[in-house]
Amino acid sequence: MVPRDLSRFEDQRRYATLVALAIEGMATVTDEIVDLHDRILMRLFNAAKNKHQQRFHQQGKAINEKILLYTRIGKALVEAKLAGMDPYDAIEAVLPWDEFAKSIDEAAHLAQPESFDHLYLMGEHFNTLRRYTPEFLDVLELRAAPAAQSVLDAIEVVKEMNFKGTRKVPEDAPVDFVKARWRPLVITDDGIDRRFYEMCVLVELKNSLRSGDIWVRGSRQFRDFEDYLLPVEKFTAMRRDAGLPLAIEPDCDHYLANRLALLQEQLEKVNHLALAQELPDAIITDSGLKITPLDASVPESAQTLIDQASAILPRVKITELLMEVDDWTGFTRHFTHLKTGELTKDRTLLLSAILADAINLGLNKMADSTPGTTYAKLSWLQAWHIRDETYTAGLAELTNAQLRNPFAANWGNGTTSSSDAQRFRAGGKAESTGHVNPKYGTEPGHLFYTHITDQYSPFFGKPISVGVRDSTYVLDGLLYHESELRIEEHYTDTAGFTDHVFALMHLLGFKFAPRIRDLADTKLYVPSREQDYHALRTMIGGTLNIKHLRAHWDEVLRLATSIKQGSVTASLMIRKLGSYPRQNGLAIALREFGRIERTLFILEWLQDVELRRRVHAGLNKGEARNALARAVF
Repeated sequence: MVPRDLSRFEDQRRYATLVALAIEGMATVTDEIVDLHDRILMRLFNAAKNKHQQRFHQQGKAINEKILLYTRIGKALVEAKLAGMDPYDAIEAVLPWDEFAKSIDEAAHLAQPESFDHLYLMGEHFNTLRRYTPEFLDVLELRAAPAAQSVLDAIEVVKEMNFKGTRKVPEDAPVDFVKARWRPLVITDDGIDRRFYEMCVLVELKNSLRSGDIWVRGSRQFRDFEDYLLPVEKFTAMRRDAGLPLAIEPDCDHYLANRLALLQEQLEKVNHLALAQELPDAIITDSGLKITPLDASVPESAQTLIDQASAILPRVKITELLMEVDDWTGFTRHFTHLKTGELTKDRTLLLSAILADAINLGLNKMADSTPGTTYAKLSWLQAWHIRDETYTAGLAELTNAQLRNPFAANWGNGTTSSSDAQRFRAGGKAESTGHVNPKYGTEPGHLFYTHITDQYSPFFGKPISVGVRDSTYVLDGLLYHESELRIEEHYTDTAGFTDHVFALMHLLGFKFAPRIRDLADTKLYVPSREQDYHALRTMIGGTLNIKHLRAHWDEVLRLATSIKQGSVTASLMIRKLGSYPRQNGLAIALREFGRIERTLFILEWLQDVELRRRVHAGLNKGEARNALARAVF
């Protein structure tokens, strides 16, 4: 909305809106600057690593010459000792003493630090960080768990040094948080090095924010972990009243006994089939797993039919298509006025504004290309009638209409779905914002993650971060759509799965079936001795830590219940748990839970060719939808 729109509110509503906007805006900006700091540090570390490699590569010839020279000198010294000759004469027989002394200085200049670590080059970027870090540390209101208290104390020391303008680090400054890798650079013979001390503090702050050991007041993404979850009292009451909204037996002993018995049975079955070489279209040998690629289930003649049918279809304008679909479904009835709840009187104007969003045209260009429409009209309508909630409700209306259409049953019954990310290029440059992606570099663009049913209807979509794994967002689409769909089985590609996702999918009642690209390298985890499954030994990665899962069982159930109840989004928790340190109890317990489910899934995959076909077909539907989106774009 523009200020003119807000001016039409009553005083009480206007001020309440502005206060809410300020609170939300501060949370958003806080998260953005913490995230930006994270990206800047990553970029500087990458620059230091690349520079370290380039220097070593450039000096390779000189280093090799020195090695050859000292090899000759070494051989001469060995021969001199055996012959009882003077070692200094032996050296001078290879090269004059002055040149030997000079070569030692040259070798010292060529030598890298003993640890052969690029970390020392980070000191060159200290001034870059100092351009913003004093203000960055001042604006954050930080709190810490006991495990990270020393990091918080060190931050206070740095802030005090910034305030007083002192350069020397106090002798009693906390250093117990300094890792072994940093210690030679931070703690020197002359005392604590200011540059590396401050840089080490900033790095440990980044790590502690990711792990949840330090949190930021007023943040949305970096809050205290407990704040995200249902209160313990409420969770306990729900469990006592058998009201947990989960798909599993909440009794730990009963659940694990049944699940581990099933795992044992499946392991023995697949081990027997592998020994007898009776796995369907798969074989496990000492060199690993090999699966025969699926044959095409669609005849080539189908493409001919597709081309013929496409040629018969009439060419229609996209604007007319929108009108006709609205006549069928009435999806525009969800785009109500924000304040009055009334429908817009100009449906053509509404669809023009929606289309401007859909093809990324923008309101200015849409107004220029639409006779009788002005930017002011489109802007007013967008401000009052178009928002996330109306799009979500409108999309649900379209999904429901397709679900109820008898013809759609030819594609599927609406109980399975798939999801995938798709990237679209955008204007501007990404490098200046720190959005550097390993796959796309600094080329600007946005990723959209979309869920699609087996009937080809996309029922959930959201823009996602380019630096976060796809699996982070898989559960969001299954939990937060507003359609009548009842998804039972969901497919993704390799980027869509982690052990945490496997665990939460099972806890929340979804069957998860990803197509894992490097399945032969994806390990199985067994409840007992690995030796019991001789045929599977190349695929076994270890035994399950059931003891740890038992110890944190209640925490796992509370986390899943909090996600199901809407206390926190699944994507936020998966992202936080994925960045937690390896010793975090809940993260490890959820991983062990996921390993049970992932092992069961892989064992089923090895036995069931139909499952492989089903997953492959489901993902192909998503790719077909992506092709349509690319064409529209």
